[in-house]
Amino acid sequence: MRSGKAALYEDLKRLILTMELDPDELLDEASLTAQYGLSRTPVREVFQRLAGEGYLEIVEKRGVRVIPMSHSSLRNFFLVAPMIYAATGRLAVQNYKPSQMKALKETQKRFRKAVQTRDAEALALENNRFHEIMGEMAANPYLQPSLGRLLIDHCRIGHTFFRPQNADMERRLQLAAEHHDAFIVAIEARDEQAVVDLVFEHWELSRENMEIFIAPQGLKADF
Repeated sequence: MRSGKAALYEDLKRLILTMELDPDELLDEASLTAQYGLSRTPVREVFQRLAGEGYLEIVEKRGVRVIPMSHSSLRNFFLVAPMIYAATGRLAVQNYKPSQMKALKETQKRFRKAVQTRDAEALALENNRFHEIMGEMAANPYLQPSLGRLLIDHCRIGHTFFRPQNADMERRLQLAAEHHDAFIVAIEARDEQAVVDLVFEHWELSRENMEIFIAPQGLKADF
């Protein structure tokens, strides 16, 4: 890992999104201060920032832990995700800036490259960034924090999606990349209905794959 406050912030985000840090895992403040060459104050400032963004939870007298994924949080995630993604898509069409469209296209190029190289970590992070940019395009201060919190769990729940284990999962990964391309075309064309339709297609694809993570097939017992 690199040293410095910015590096700590980016590294913790990456480790949480890619499930290298487990939900509910406690962070060792002393270890991080030594590892990044920082004093306690900047480390705690990073913790506060990440807690505000929904990545960490600061628990009095217990320390800092990765935001958990409980039955309640998963239920709420599946309940509201399509609604928030659809609202984000509509507003992205209405409000996007050329610089944001350029960033979206560049992110999609990296996502496509990761599909070809089967880089699971890059796939998860570039997919997350793609949808973050759509949130930035929406430019709504009420909606964006909700989207950001959703994307954290979406990335964590869906990490198996980026490690396809059979032909059907490979096909779904290719379809997800095609959806991204179609999002770009529809947003650029200011076609709000096309974006919303894509949101629900993309969500259904994600939902089916996230079920694999939540309810995997049981191991066969040897008798």
